Amino acid sequence: MNLTTSPNAQQLLSKTQTFIKEHILPIEQELLANAHHQGPDWKNWTIDPRVEQLKDKAKEMGLWNLFLPGTEHGLSNIDYAPIAEATGWSLLAPEIFNCNAPDSGNMEVLWKYGSEEQKEQWLQPLLDGKIRSAFCMTEPEVASSDATNMQATITDNGDTIILNGRKWWSSGIGHPDCKVTIFMGLSNPEAGRHQQHSMVLVPLDSPGVTVERMLPVFGAYDAPYGHGEVVFDNVELPKSAVIAGLGRGFEIAQGRLGPGRIHHCMRLLGAAERALELMIKRSLDRNAFGKPLANLGGNRDIIANARIDIDMARLLTLKTASILDDVGVFGAMSEVSQIKVVTPTVACRVIDQAMQLFGGMGLSNDTVLTGLYAYARILRLADGPDEVHRGLVARLELRKYK
Repeated sequence: MNLTTSPNAQQLLSKTQTFIKEHILPIEQELLANAHHQGPDWKNWTIDPRVEQLKDKAKEMGLWNLFLPGTEHGLSNIDYAPIAEATGWSLLAPEIFNCNAPDSGNMEVLWKYGSEEQKEQWLQPLLDGKIRSAFCMTEPEVASSDATNMQATITDNGDTIILNGRKWWSSGIGHPDCKVTIFMGLSNPEAGRHQQHSMVLVPLDSPGVTVERMLPVFGAYDAPYGHGEVVFDNVELPKSAVIAGLGRGFEIAQGRLGPGRIHHCMRLLGAAERALELMIKRSLDRNAFGKPLANLGGNRDIIANARIDIDMARLLTLKTASILDDVGVFGAMSEVSQIKVVTPTVACRVIDQAMQLFGGMGLSNDTVLTGLYAYARILRLADGPDEVHRGLVARLELRKYK
């Protein structure tokens, strides 16, 4: 197992880190505050022009679409891991480098499974950063951790298909530039358990598509992205909107979620590293009871354990990246599930400890910690809850002894 990154990736990492430090972090707090003040009315959400300017600059510098192996840089998962970690330092950075979820996952789906027509209509504008997208899978009325529970339907109507259903936690659907979503639903109910579902590209301006509301996370609406509840009421589309053919939804989901999960874990390592840095600086600068906070209570143990936890999570993530590069997602299912449990848990713990050490300030929007914590906590549920991933790891371990 070789965890060494290529010279090209090392150069891109250095450029990415410098870009974040010089161009993103100086305006981050202001932009996040402005976004937070936009409130729940997503129809009036706006994009700060500085974000678009930074995206143009990132594109000019070649710091664009680095997550996708088929682009000019051709990065492996090992090569991309430290770059993704660097982008995790800021909640703004992934979009500025066109590497943010769910767009990156949707682009991978279209790159791997899309028709030439679908690539021209949707993939190229996404790669260019001209539009944004969403992913509609989770449903409010069923336990969506078991995707076979899905109630939304895709009905074959000859030359067309008809979609019906209610989805929620559709991240990114509130963005002013969101033009398309991938909808997953039950299309082949008589087929085998994992051949019953399909994925469909749905333009958001299609008749029958209604975004009803944005769901807050810890009281914040995550403008300008949002997490929407969406109704699909007899939405009729041509069959050419189906990705790869009816009945292939689970196959596509596995191909999408493996890379998507490891990308989230990579970014979370960056979030945890930033929280640790903030924690250490605070512990050295702040005094209480006549001592720096670093010398009070068990704070040194907390700092040491955070360092250990992050490094362990990183090594497991890099191991997973190496296996993905060597054998693909179906050969790394246990490892992907392992990091999906470990990394959000570690990030939550480290960020929570940083918030504790900051005191009241750590609970406010005066630091980035609350936003980082919300992101980490979401990922203990998003893309599969911890319990489901532990169940998969246990099943694969038990299989070795049968």
